[in-house]
Amino acid sequence: MKIMYEMRLLFQRNIRETLRDPVWIISGLTTPLLYLALFTPLLNGIKFPLFGTGNVLDSFVPGILALMAFGSGMGAGWIVVGELQSGVIERFRVSPVSRFSLLMGTVLRDILLFLVQALLTILIASLFGFHIHWVGIIVMLILFSLWAAVVSALSGSLGLIFKQIGGLAAVMTSIQLPLTLLAGILLPLSLGPEWLRVIAHFNPMYYIVEASRVLSGGTIASDTVLLAFVVMLPLTAIALSWATNVYRKAIS
Repeated sequence: MKIMYEMRLLFQRNIRETLRDPVWIISGLTTPLLYLALFTPLLNGIKFPLFGTGNVLDSFVPGILALMAFGSGMGAGWIVVGELQSGVIERFRVSPVSRFSLLMGTVLRDILLFLVQALLTILIASLFGFHIHWVGIIVMLILFSLWAAVVSALSGSLGLIFKQIGGLAAVMTSIQLPLTLLAGILLPLSLGPEWLRVIAHFNPMYYIVEASRVLSGGTIASDTVLLAFVVMLPLTAIALSWATNVYRKAIS
């Protein structure tokens, strides 16, 4: 199909551009490793079962992977703004290529970067005691890839809307903080008041983190995992549909 051919070409182009300037790859891997090295010892020193029984990393690493998925997708908008300023987007205006393919070339690039960084983080975390259950890990990475796709589509579209780094950065960082805090990525929301736990249920990232902690223990058949997919599949479809319309209007 023509659209698959376009997506492959644009995906390869985006990968080549990323490899020429690998700062996103390095920063995306450095942050989770710092969390493992500097934050995990603090959790190990807590005297009560913060994350329940078992190794604390089995619940802590999924939260770190959620951060990585968000970070991988968030960079899309910065790249789009750079292409606007350098004239790349102007050249795409006269191209017959599908705007959906333009979007997916970036989204697939961000998903691949996340998967590479996530697998490296998982393998390194296993050296510190994280238990790897590969079937659960694979399902977990699928969930996080959907989340990376949603964030990438949102960030890239906002880059086209704002056309400058300042507005994009303000919106994305203001979204990131409440989403990550209300997902319980570093500390479980069970420690918080009831009103905080109620608000968390309006956050799609909350369902991903909860499901990923179940999956990291090797449990696949779970209502928590099913609910996460029920939330993420339509959300991904809505995000990609909206972003495609933004691309069509901005690159016409």
